[in-house]
Amino acid sequence: MDHVERPSALHYAPLDHEGIRERTALMTGWIAQARPRLMVVDVSVEVAMLARLASVPTVYVRLNGRRIDTAHLDAFRGATALLAPFHEALDDDDVPAWVRGKTFYAPDIVRSLPSRSHEGDGVVLVILGRGGGISDGDKWADAARSTPGRRWRILGPCTTPLDVPGNLDLRGWVDDVAPHICGADVVIGGAGDGVVSAVLTARRPFICLPEDRPFSEQLSKARRLTATGGAIVRYDWPEQEEWPVLILQAIEQADHWPACLADEGGAERAASWLDSLPSATIRGRSDIA
Repeated sequence: MDHVERPSALHYAPLDHEGIRERTALMTGWIAQARPRLMVVDVSVEVAMLARLASVPTVYVRLNGRRIDTAHLDAFRGATALLAPFHEALDDDDVPAWVRGKTFYAPDIVRSLPSRSHEGDGVVLVILGRGGGISDGDKWADAARSTPGRRWRILGPCTTPLDVPGNLDLRGWVDDVAPHICGADVVIGGAGDGVVSAVLTARRPFICLPEDRPFSEQLSKARRLTATGGAIVRYDWPEQEEWPVLILQAIEQADHWPACLADEGGAERAASWLDSLPSATIRGRSDIA
């Protein structure tokens, strides 16, 4: 069946896939029994379309990037509303106005952060995740050597350098990254929603090293971080002698915090919005696109 084309309104639609059949049956069976007032769909175009076909209103969670392909746009059209886990100021320039108009922006929905803890001066925090990042410990060791007066701490997967400098601390995976972010003088990380949201909520100086992702997700957000003054962005690996300058630039930039990236209320705000969606929007209509 290789000659059968995938419909442009779907991203993933393999034929004769037993797992998808079972999943679809479970979801539609649950919908028939539970009769949900609303479904919040986390990213999946296919689930959003299935819910719409089953006559269930949806709130579709959309991510950053140039998601203006047919599948995404159709999911956006079919949704009652859209939820974006990032600041409106970080939305891609190419996003159509009607998509922005349907979107509730909730940048601080990702996690709540405690007030900043004072661990001492000089901590440069590097956050690496499962999705990628520079995990070469020797590169980070060179970066740490460039600022001997600062302590470097790396969270996440990172190889052990052949020669570990005294100011480099490899912590690996931690249960809660929030206290580390709040206590850092500078944070270095990618442009994923989780890291960016946490760093901006904590208002920490930020050096962003965006990674390659589908639909230019991180590159798009990095460009907007540059435009708003939310981070110092580098698209290549800095030379060793550049790190002290980048760190000072990030600290200086954070002294002039952009108002458009201020905290916006947390998960409670998003929950209140979901609960307050007008009932007329959700029930009693034959077509809610």
